[in-house]
Amino acid sequence: MYGIIVFLVRFAMHIWFDLRFEGREHIPKGRAFVFASNHRTYADPVLVTLAGRGRFSFMAKSELFEKPLFAWLIRYLGAFPVERGKGDMEAINKAIDNVKNGVNLLIFPEGTRSKDGTVGRGKTGVALIAARAGADVIPVGINFKGKLHFRSKVIVRLGEPIPAERFQIADGMTDKELLRYLKKEVVPPIMDGIRALVDEPAAEEKGA
Repeated sequence: MYGIIVFLVRFAMHIWFDLRFEGREHIPKGRAFVFASNHRTYADPVLVTLAGRGRFSFMAKSELFEKPLFAWLIRYLGAFPVERGKGDMEAINKAIDNVKNGVNLLIFPEGTRSKDGTVGRGKTGVALIAARAGADVIPVGINFKGKLHFRSKVIVRLGEPIPAERFQIADGMTDKELLRYLKKEVVPPIMDGIRALVDEPAAEEKGA
């Protein structure tokens, strides 16, 4: 059933958008990854899922689960709730367990959608999940001009995996040391990988 739904959604998205995927050859088969993407629209989880391989899970703000029918649908597609801005460790632990159990995790390190198409600062959640799960991170860049609309040209680029060995956490770290390590050593290469795949608007375009 999941495969049928993905097929139908892929077909619909290719009709609605001028959609292209690049870099799928970078994804080795038979393993689960953390897919870290820039965030432009509510369609992003679908776009990245279609670009990847295998089943996905992703965090969604808890408010989206208040309507039973919609909650059932997004849960079926792999979503699970997160209390944003509250350091929701239950959601983080679930994300780690999903990856360890062979399910890809999609996460948007910026934590919110970009209004001007540029990539902002990454938060430590993606770094903590990747390090604890021992998973390679695949950076993703979602690219389109202006606002997303019918027949928008959309390119989803997948980068080469960032190996899990770069995210190893030393034993005995205090919470403060761990946070500093994640911010300085783990988040930057992930965000640099995303930026390298994103066609960011020029300064004059942002000011238009």
